Amino acid sequence: MPTVQITSEIGSLRHVLVHEPGKEVLAVTPGTRRDFLYEDIIELDTAGSEHRTMVAVLERFAEVHHTRALLREIAERDDVRKLLAARTAFAAPSGSLAKQLVDRPADGLVEMLVEGTEETTGPIARALNQGGYCLPPLPNLFFMRDVGIVIGDNVVIGSMRHKARWSEELLVKALFLHHPLLENRGILYDGSEERRLDYTIEGGDVHPVREDLLILGLSDRTSAVALDHLCDLVFEHCDVTDVVIVVMPREPSAIHLDMIFTQVDRGLCVVSPPQFIGPARLAILHKRKGQSSVHEMPNFFDALKEVDFALEPILCGGGERQIQEREQWASGCNVLTLRPGVGLAYRRNEATLGEFEKAGFRVIQAERFLLGEEDIDDGERAVITVRGSELVRGGGGPRCMTLPLRRASL
Repeated sequence: MPTVQITSEIGSLRHVLVHEPGKEVLAVTPGTRRDFLYEDIIELDTAGSEHRTMVAVLERFAEVHHTRALLREIAERDDVRKLLAARTAFAAPSGSLAKQLVDRPADGLVEMLVEGTEETTGPIARALNQGGYCLPPLPNLFFMRDVGIVIGDNVVIGSMRHKARWSEELLVKALFLHHPLLENRGILYDGSEERRLDYTIEGGDVHPVREDLLILGLSDRTSAVALDHLCDLVFEHCDVTDVVIVVMPREPSAIHLDMIFTQVDRGLCVVSPPQFIGPARLAILHKRKGQSSVHEMPNFFDALKEVDFALEPILCGGGERQIQEREQWASGCNVLTLRPGVGLAYRRNEATLGEFEKAGFRVIQAERFLLGEEDIDDGERAVITVRGSELVRGGGGPRCMTLPLRRASL
């Protein structure tokens, strides 16, 4: 039986995949940050500490699996190592690189794939203190959500919009193909094999909120033709019968749907108000299995009522537009739900946390929760907060940094 199973965004988390940011983020410099999709440069030690605090909270609710460790385990197998070497060499053609990848022990192979492999420089490059990578590093890998998507007990391998993330597809595919902890019914769509540049889909835009219902974002990172293809696949192979599509703005602050919307409890979500409420709200489409066309809906909340999934909003940033914009930029909407009514969020978004309190949530600092100074009763609503001052500079929050593999059924 498959070990992965996701039929909601809020069912109690059982298994989750994470990757702690490592030396690969040091490749992000003022000169390379845009190539690596960064708006800023993060300080590694602090980011690592913040990530470990987040993982410690996750471990109180679920079994946490680390990408590096799982990759090392499957890379012990000759067939997997040869596959990784061959596909990596296809993306970065180099005979010497391919030989290094095959000959390296599992630890060294994973290090090369994640942290990158520098070019061997000649005397001119050395004199100018210049160099580069024959195999680029993966500084975005700690945003695990985008590359692997679990829908029911099936898997979608993300087809990443930007070349800087293409190698991530191969690593996550190898895990879903070869690691027993990620056993699944099958790969519905394999982004690592996609060669059409307009077919892109990333996990931040895919929200499996109910066994028969997906909420999707049409964004700068996820294309319309890819969403059409995904709908055909889930209608044929999964239990999905309805899809609600949010037509996203082309803005750097809203690269994925989970930057402006996440569900946090039964009947409750956190949203960026300008995108969902008022005259500037985004266009919403509804696609139903068996129908050849889509229908434009008056607004997001009416569309959800149409499929018997009514949600009430918690306003990111509260009621003041200036604060809304600041906190949405700082991933105030990007909440990971650990179980119904218990979320994980960044501490810096104080106005958003105030709105959570109005909705009946208790705000708890991660450090106090981990020390046992505050606990959460069964059925109580709470938000556990991590600092995230450096992690947020990478452009995402707790939902972005986690790939749920299994949740309890609601």
